[in-house]
Amino acid sequence: MVFSYSTNAFVKYSLSEAVKLIAQTGFKGVEIMCDRPHLYPPDATKQDLEELKQLLESLNLTITNLNCFTLFAVGNTWLPSWIEPDESRRQERIDHTLNCLDIAHFLGSPCISVPPGGPPVDMSRDASLKLFRQGLEQVIPKAEALGVSILIEPEPDLLIETSSQMSSFIKDFSSPNLGVNFDVGHFYCVGEAPEAALDTLFDKIGHIHIEDIASTRKHHHLIPGLGAIDYDAFFKRLGELNYTKDVCVELYTYTEAPCEAGVKSIETLKPVMEKYGFLV
Repeated sequence: MVFSYSTNAFVKYSLSEAVKLIAQTGFKGVEIMCDRPHLYPPDATKQDLEELKQLLESLNLTITNLNCFTLFAVGNTWLPSWIEPDESRRQERIDHTLNCLDIAHFLGSPCISVPPGGPPVDMSRDASLKLFRQGLEQVIPKAEALGVSILIEPEPDLLIETSSQMSSFIKDFSSPNLGVNFDVGHFYCVGEAPEAALDTLFDKIGHIHIEDIASTRKHHHLIPGLGAIDYDAFFKRLGELNYTKDVCVELYTYTEAPCEAGVKSIETLKPVMEKYGFLV
């Protein structure tokens, strides 16, 4: 298991500056934001990718995931989505995912994470799920060919929020390259105990996002230890399940002090992770 930090907390820095700071902060891995201002595929030249690959190697940083959720370059946090009424906007999401798969393969990332459909639109839930499924069917073949996993990340107020919704949706796909990016705080926000959600989705989990959430369950990422999530219970269950994939701190809410947030996260999480057999 590699303990990583997402560059989306470092949007006030260039990508190269961000990865250097993440290494200096003490993390062994990095999740890269595949959007501006970091690694938006249409902006990245072959030379850019070569230099990034060399930089990561020089810093001994492992890429745990490419975060392909947001699309600020052409939209916002959630849009364009997989379920846009406008076909051309859906195609932008599909094309972005295909481009991210190519970059993941080149950089050696085992996976990319994508949004769970999108915000509700003016159509039935069944119709929305059908559009999402159709979109995924256009990108899964490339994922399989490149050996990269596409991980759907359930999120509050989007098409798929809960572990049961995720389990119900993903069971209809046979591809081993489709899985789940398990965001601990997201499940807590929708009223689930994250350690219980682990049991529902464990076989499909390819990567984990870590942050804390206040007892109000409002979706606002906090430094672990500043909210109400029981991380002792979570890592205890994760250890019992013999989890071997990677864990990533995601604190895009701390752009003013990302290094300090990272240090505090390590201080809080390292003891509990090591308690249950995870080397940090």
